[in-house]
Amino acid sequence: MLSRTASELYWMSRHLERAENTARMLDVTQTMSLMPSIDADHSELVAPLTISGTHEPFLARYGQVNMENLLQFFCFDEENPSSIFSCLRMARDNAHAVRGKIPGEVWESINAAWIEIRRRRQAGLSSGQAQEFFDWIKERSHQFRGATYGTIMRGDVLWFLRLGTFIERADNTARILTVKYQVIREDEDSVREFYRWNALLRSVGAYEAHQTLYKTLSHASIAELLILRNAVPRSLRACLDEMELILAQIEGNAGQTPRRLTTILNAHLTYGAIDDVFALGMQEYLSDFLSDIGAIGQSIHAAYLEVL
Repeated sequence: MLSRTASELYWMSRHLERAENTARMLDVTQTMSLMPSIDADHSELVAPLTISGTHEPFLARYGQVNMENLLQFFCFDEENPSSIFSCLRMARDNAHAVRGKIPGEVWESINAAWIEIRRRRQAGLSSGQAQEFFDWIKERSHQFRGATYGTIMRGDVLWFLRLGTFIERADNTARILTVKYQVIREDEDSVREFYRWNALLRSVGAYEAHQTLYKTLSHASIAELLILRNAVPRSLRACLDEMELILAQIEGNAGQTPRRLTTILNAHLTYGAIDDVFALGMQEYLSDFLSDIGAIGQSIHAAYLEVL
């Protein structure tokens, strides 16, 4: 497969995964912002900016951190490359560039989402409409993955699409844990702590899984579930499991470095224990993970995506 084609496929799925992750993050942020006793210090409102690394450009454009401004910035602001609007636009551009390589159902799922979000952007979005909008984004993302897995021949097109999904998902989960864990652990109010742990689980779709697997809610159980266990699809371990399998399917010697780096990182997750994570320190552990996943991303780019 040509590097340019692989790059378009890889980034198409990364952009769509990022759009869904942003919707999930905003969904929980809005819910928590409606509970003054929980977000009295506005840490929940600031969290999306910290996670996405967009605090400075947001303040430069909007000045005040409130839910209305966050919705505009993260949903429709075309100058914010992390906004849902920007992600869908870039995903549609990626899909258009490789339209001959993907089934019509995959193209239609992306193109229809792009047409609809332009209409929604023109109509505007109130806080009362936000929940329906977030659900719509998640549904479009699910539809894309369903069309992808249900119609594409098992081969490099599918592998690069799925590779983009899981590296983006792993990066997002690690960033959410980094920011949320620091805020929650500094909170001395047990009620706020409980609601914030629940919000963290809901933001990565792991609330029901935690209820099934653990008797009590604690920082240790949440960290173990979202870092070391592959029981939920957005955990770091689950993402690395998928990446390791996908990279093994891509033929050729060019992928030796990304395969090696992915296998090493996944071994740490597979054979690690939660006590080891806390012994090192959660922030340092997650910082190391983000560095490692960044190195894997760079190696994937060098091995497969650079235009020769």
